[in-house]
Amino acid sequence: MATREPIPLNDLQRPYAVHRGVIEEAVARVLASGWYCLGAEVEAFEAEFADYVGVPHAIGVGCGTDALELCLVALGCGPGDEVVTAANAGGYTSIAARKIGARPRFADVSETSLTLTANTIIPCLSERTRAVVVTHLYGWLADIEPIVGLCRSRGVALIEDCAQAVGAIRGGKRAGSFGDAAAFSFYPTKNLGALGDGGMVVTSSAAIATTVRSLRQYGWGQRYHVDRPGGRNSRLDELQAAVLRTRLPFVEDDNQVRREIVARFADSLNPSLGRFIAGTGPDYVAHLAVLVTTDRTRVARHLARAGIATSVHYPVPDHHQPHLGTSESTATLAVTEHATAHVLTIPCFPELREDELAQICYALSTGSTSHL
Repeated sequence: MATREPIPLNDLQRPYAVHRGVIEEAVARVLASGWYCLGAEVEAFEAEFADYVGVPHAIGVGCGTDALELCLVALGCGPGDEVVTAANAGGYTSIAARKIGARPRFADVSETSLTLTANTIIPCLSERTRAVVVTHLYGWLADIEPIVGLCRSRGVALIEDCAQAVGAIRGGKRAGSFGDAAAFSFYPTKNLGALGDGGMVVTSSAAIATTVRSLRQYGWGQRYHVDRPGGRNSRLDELQAAVLRTRLPFVEDDNQVRREIVARFADSLNPSLGRFIAGTGPDYVAHLAVLVTTDRTRVARHLARAGIATSVHYPVPDHHQPHLGTSESTATLAVTEHATAHVLTIPCFPELREDELAQICYALSTGSTSHL
């Protein structure tokens, strides 16, 4: 049953091999054009991605963390403001908030999805709260509708972090179309990945879109005229936009394959090892296959012996990071603390071979914490 080499957490050579022809054609098209920044490819991808998400505006930027920062600035966040977010999602929102002088305030998450809920957010709201940032973690669309209602009733901006949830949909609305603005990442390992860094801000607000377009290029209103504070150089380049255009049509099929992979893992899992953070519907796009283990060290060791790579997303919550946390009181984060000590990521990407899937399923079914 074993494969010749250990099963990797991800293998970016495989999707490139599948789509090599169209990717190389797109790259050649850009090279021949002689236009490499903010040209026809970025404009076309912005329009195509906005249509896919179901919003009127999309603005390509340098990376997902830049997208979060520009969303915060465009929505009026700045020094002294508080941004309510989760502490178990890798620190990206906290980094963006700290960059603009705002303070992250951490809310706990749902035991089921490990994402924020309206009920966990409420205790963290204060008169200084300017925005809530909800991360759709591991590909699972958070219970966002009640959060929308809460933020509107309190006059607080709502930003979606959709870096791990491109394509997730509920009630006819895709991730990124619920809040005031949303940030996407196209890092190569994402469900829609570039060949390097890239990001996108999407919004239904023409005013927010205009502001972000200015901020991504120094705060210019017109060339060399800085009309807005907080600007920076953060542009999605033409090569990445062209590559992303070739990959966007495959996202739906790839997401379905990912769902089926995680469902197969969950069906095979010996319950003594833990449980998967996974949904069954289109609001889950299986960006990562994440197991909440009963004993992470022992389960990881068992999988390593079976030739299966693992990782941890994410091992250190933001409030324990010395440069991200805050000295102010933080809500009780019991679920967050437990999750960061027990989550374990196993391989999940559409190009996994049948023999590799069988090997992983066998390891998940045969493992038991009583004998690991």
